[in-house]
This record gives sequence, C-alpha cells and structure tokens, in this order.
Amino acid sequence: MLTSTARIFILAALCLSAFPLTAQAETVYLTATKLVDPIEGKLRRNPLVTIVDDQITEVTFGSNAPADAKVIDLGDATLLPGLADMHTHLTYYSSDNGYESLAVSYTDQAVRGVANARKTLMAGFTAARNLGAGGYSDVSLRDAIDSGRVPGPRLQVSGPSLGITGGHCDSNLLPEQYGVKAEGVADGPWAVRAKVREVNKYGADIIKFCATGGVLSKGTSVGARQYTMEEMQAIVDEAHTRGMTVAAHAHGTEGIRYAIQAGVDSIEHSSLIDDEGIQLAKEKGTWLSMNIYATEYLLAEGEKNGLLPESMEKAAFIHERRRANFAKAVEAGVNMVFSTDSAVIPHGDNAMQFSRMVDLGMSPMQAIRAATTQAAKLLRWEGQTGGVAPGYFADIIAVAGDPLEDISELERVIFVMKGGEVVRWESQNP
Repeated sequence: MLTSTARIFILAALCLSAFPLTAQAETVYLTATKLVDPIEGKLRRNPLVTIVDDQITEVTFGSNAPADAKVIDLGDATLLPGLADMHTHLTYYSSDNGYESLAVSYTDQAVRGVANARKTLMAGFTAARNLGAGGYSDVSLRDAIDSGRVPGPRLQVSGPSLGITGGHCDSNLLPEQYGVKAEGVADGPWAVRAKVREVNKYGADIIKFCATGGVLSKGTSVGARQYTMEEMQAIVDEAHTRGMTVAAHAHGTEGIRYAIQAGVDSIEHSSLIDDEGIQLAKEKGTWLSMNIYATEYLLAEGEKNGLLPESMEKAAFIHERRRANFAKAVEAGVNMVFSTDSAVIPHGDNAMQFSRMVDLGMSPMQAIRAATTQAAKLLRWEGQTGGVAPGYFADIIAVAGDPLEDISELERVIFVMKGGEVVRWESQNP
C-alpha cells in the first residue's frame, strides 16, 4: 500500500507531466547576402544566423536552414549588430530649448521618452545611454522597455545630471525670486556623495555630472571648469563603489583633464580637448564620446528651434574645434564610442553622425565598431550586445547596401530585430 507521502509525489509528477513548466523555445533562422562582423573586423558572406527566443545560438556561412524551418530571408541585404548611441536625451525634443524648456514637466518628459525611444529603435539603435532626465523619467522609461510595455532600445540611464549651483546642469533661466534649482545640483564633496547615493537609490545605472559649462545653458562658458578635483573624485569614488559608471559632460580643456584624472569612465563632448588631454585619456583608458554632428545641426536649425543667441554663439565657437579634436583623437588611437546627444538633433536621425566620423578620419569599420563592440565595453555588456555571435542577444539590423562601401547606408535601415523580435521590416511594412 502506498504511503500518503508516495501518493503526493506521484500526484505531483502527473501534474508536472500534464502541464510543462516552460514553453517550447522558438527557433528562427535569419539569412542575407552579407554580414558586417565588427568582432572580427571583416565582411562575411552568406550568413545564416540561428536564433532561439531572444538569443543567437549559432552563426554559419554558406549553410542552409533545415527544411520546414522558420526563415527570415533578407535577400541582398547586409546584416549588422544593433547599434548603440552612448549619449541620448530621450525625454526631450529638439525644440525643448531656451525658455520653451520651462514648460516641459516631468510627466511631459515621460511621454516624450516613449515616443523617442520608439524612433530610436526603428532607426536601428537597439541600445543607448540616456544621460540626463528630470524626475527619473528615464528610469521609468528603461523599466517600461525592459518589461515589454513600450518599444525601445536597451537602456542605461542616469536620472538627473549632477551640477554646481548656477552651472550647466542647473536651471538658470529664471531670476532668484522664483527659487528654481535643478534637482541634481550639489556643491562640495559630501553633498555630491549624498547626491550620488540618492540617484543610485532611485534606480539610475550611471552618474552623469557637468565638469564644465555647456552650449545650451544660460550664463555658462563652455570652456570653464565647474567642479573642483576634490568634488569630482568624490563623485567617481562614490559611484564606482556602487558599481555605477561615470560620464562627465566636459567641453573645456581643464575640466576634461580634471575629470580624466578623477577617474571618470567617459568624457562627453570633449570639444576643447588638447594634446595633453588626448594623451591622458589614452593612458587612463578613458572613453571619448564626441557628438560631432550636433553643432552642425544647431548652426543650421538652432534658431528655429528656440536656442538662445548665446547658445548659437557657443555652438559656432566649438564646432570646428571639436571636429579637429575628433580627428586628432582618432589618429592618436584613443578609446572612442558613438554618441549623438540626440534631442540636440532629432531622435531617429542618430545615424547621420556616421558619415561625419568617416569624413574626420575613421574607417567605416571603426565607426561601426564605435557603435557596437566599443560601445558594449563601456556599457559592460560585452558578450551580450554589439555583435552577431553565439550567446549574444538577437539584436540585429539590416541595410540594403554595403555600409563599408558607403557608411550613409546606416541612415536607411530596412530591418530591425531586438531580442529575437522583428520590430521593423520594410518588405512587410513599407
């Protein structure tokens, strides 16, 4: 006679056999004529990519998919890994400038984020860093994307940017009587440590701080250093202690040098970096994140988009200088990633920057690597994003032509897959 314990085990086994705990994994085969492989640094012919659920399990060349398999055949197209933009502002529009920005609430930012995340994804960018947002709207956006509630790239986010009183990353448009101060403002070593802890508490992945003045802020000089060395070191130490990376907004020469010496992970903009700063970045392994298309766009469209006259003057001041320094950094072999500062440029136009990078000295493969394998290193997502290889997320895009022959092909993405899900396919959705 069976004991009561034995009966329980038999009943449990019958239940498990009747109701499997996991659904059957779906296998999809993706094929095209070519694959740009930034991991190997070469163009590969006739790839066949095997995808199980959200991951790539195998990549072969010249093979055929099994009979009766589910196949996505992109014909003469070229496959690439999904791209990464390492400096975005998804919760703003390109028209949110000057005094118009005062009317943008945190809830407005959240709504903008949903719209702009979709545009960014459809442009072929399956990963991004969002560096600066009010009310932790980018944290909410990241979480909504991760849970599948809204479409968008895989995100790492900073929440509010840290800045000094009256500097770039403060709110300087209103007089003292209104008592307006940006939520990331903190002065002094212990105050900045407390702010890092607060930003970490509310879910940010990255700490962004403003080491110098900026183009779009009122009353700041792009070349002027803001935080002291002691404050920068406190920010970096506190963030790194919590496993967070640190991005420093820095246009000016001294602020760039201070931030690199303080141990930041990336320098954003790097407009007025000098030879000493370039050498220091190379020695320290600091990443340069230089959005060279942004000032070109501002000079053409900024006045229409509500930029303050002083911002137009600052954009003109740094434009050619930053382009020249980008070329110097490329020649020196500094670590560089792709970044656009989107919101300064319209979201969805991110890939416009690739041709400028090539014009200023990068090879097409270098430019693609800046947005794939190099970006994955700074994101700490190596082996997960930035490549089409076994074990990576199935984040794959396609263009009609060969971007190694014409880098502007990346401005015309025809296919986007994120995590094994097709979100754009022009042959089906013209």
